[in-house]
Order: sequence, then C-alpha cells, then structure tokens
Amino acid sequence: MIELKNQFTEVVDLIRQSRNRTMQRVNEELIELYWQVGGYISRKVTSSEWGQGVVKQLAAFIRNENPNMSGFSDKNLWRMKQFYEAYTNAPEKLSPVVRQISWTNHLIILSQCKTSEERQFYLLMTIRERYSKRELERQIDSSLFQRTMLASAQLPEMVRQLPQTTDGVFRDTYVFEFLDLPDRHDEQDLQQGLIRNVSKFLLEAGRQFTLAGENVRIQVGNQDFYIDLLLYHRALQCLVAVELKVTKFKPEHLGQLNFYLEALDRDHRLPHENPSIGLLLCASKDSQVVEYSLSRSLSPTLVADYTRQLIDKQLLEQKLLELYEHLKPEA
Repeated sequence: MIELKNQFTEVVDLIRQSRNRTMQRVNEELIELYWQVGGYISRKVTSSEWGQGVVKQLAAFIRNENPNMSGFSDKNLWRMKQFYEAYTNAPEKLSPVVRQISWTNHLIILSQCKTSEERQFYLLMTIRERYSKRELERQIDSSLFQRTMLASAQLPEMVRQLPQTTDGVFRDTYVFEFLDLPDRHDEQDLQQGLIRNVSKFLLEAGRQFTLAGENVRIQVGNQDFYIDLLLYHRALQCLVAVELKVTKFKPEHLGQLNFYLEALDRDHRLPHENPSIGLLLCASKDSQVVEYSLSRSLSPTLVADYTRQLIDKQLLEQKLLELYEHLKPEA
C-alpha cells in the first residue's frame, strides 16, 4: 500500500509540475501582450498622434468590442506604456527576464521604484528569490535595494578577493521587524527570536541561505566553542558564520569570529566548497570604526547592524549618495 501511495504521489507531482509550467507560459504570453500594447501606445504618443483622450477611446473600444476582455482600462493601458518605456532601453540581459514575473509584481516595482537601477534590482531579485506580492512589498518597504547597495559598496578587501562573488548577497543593515523582543535583550534572546522566525529571517537574508545550525560546536584542541548561527549559501558554496552582538560594534568582536572562520576552514570545509565568510551582526556600528577594524583583517568578514523597525528610505538614499560621492575617484 505504501509503495502504491508513493506511485500516486509521483503522478500528482507530474500534474503539479505541468500546471506550473502552463501557468508560467500563460504569464509570459500575457506580459508579452502588455509589452506589445505598451510599445504601440508609446510610439503613438511619442509621435504626437495620440493623446490621453485617444487612449480613453481605445479602452472604450476594447470594452465595447470585447465585453469579456478585462484588464484594458485606460489606466492599465497607461501602465502598459510605462512598463514598455521602463525597460525598452534596459541592458540586453533584462529583455528575456521581464516576462518571468507577474503583472502584479511589475506594477508594484513600477509604482514604488524611482530609478532604473532600483527597478532592475527588484526585477532580478523577484525572479531569483521568487517573491510573492506580499514579500516584494515587504522588501521594497524595508529598502532592500539601498541596504544591499550600501553593503556591496563597502565590501572589505578580503571579501573582494574571495573566489566567489558576494555582490548583492549581504546587507548593510538587516531589518528584523518580525522579532517581538523587549528593548533590553541579550544575544540568546536575539538568537532564539531568529530561530523561531527562521523563514522570515531567511527571507530577509536571502533564500540562497539555508540554516546549518545554531550554537554549532567546534572543537579546537581540548576546548569547545560555539557559533551563534551557521548558515550555508548555495550560490556562494560556502559556510557563513554569524556572530550576534546586542551592543555597538567594537573592534575586539572580530577576533572571536576570525577564530571561528579559521576552525571552519581547517576542520569543516569540504574540498569543493569556497572559503567561509563571517558576518558580525551588531545593534549599531560606526562605519569608520568598522572600516579601520577590517582594513588589516586577514579573514573575509563583514560587519552589519540590525534594527527591529523599518528605516527611513530617504536617509538610506542620502547615505548611499554620500558614499558614492566619497568613493568617486578624484578628477
């Protein structure tokens, strides 16, 4: 009976896979249609042949000719035009991927993202991380783009020298708005809160991460040591040791984490895996102190802070702008 049930399960899996492929093809055809309609309207408006009134007439014509054809109101037609114009001059690599996410997610990106760089970021992240509508809105509300760009612009030299490329993987600040912790909490409270909300934690960190363990014991000599959280990143193919601090960053915090990385690489890393990476999560940090502390570090370690509430996006945008200005080569 068990064997028969397993066979039935295989058939159900085949049905589900076929339905998923069918839905994906339907979505691609729908997005392609919106692209073509948006392009047609864009060309007519650009050439001054059509104005707002003509687009309204087009919407009415579609409605009258095809009463069952929904989704072509004048507002939606203008959105299709915006969709076409947002990506028509985008890098060639984006052309095939714009058809891979839902129209609903496209509308969220178009309405909430200011720049082409930000739109492209969320488009690619939605495909890679398979964001639902709610998850995409959460990432935009939490300023994922700005936090990721800040982290990528400040990667320590030892991280940049790794064989794996870490751009876009880590955040300058992690947002844990889902944690229900008192204002006064210790490392264990933070650790257990993240474990209890592991699916939300991995959504924030990135779905390429998997949780390899908590309080992971490593033995060096005759002593035992414990890593707060051990993650594995499938694309980077490496272990990521996470050390939690509920205080402001101090340079001495790095010594312990560097020791963990050495132990992981010597005793636990598999032959096909890349060097391990350390992530120190603090309640707050002074960027200049972090920079000085990491400048001569021989271990690939990153320092980030965490917050339990959404960050003002304008502040992050200003911080990112100032950082880019600082990194700009002198004329």
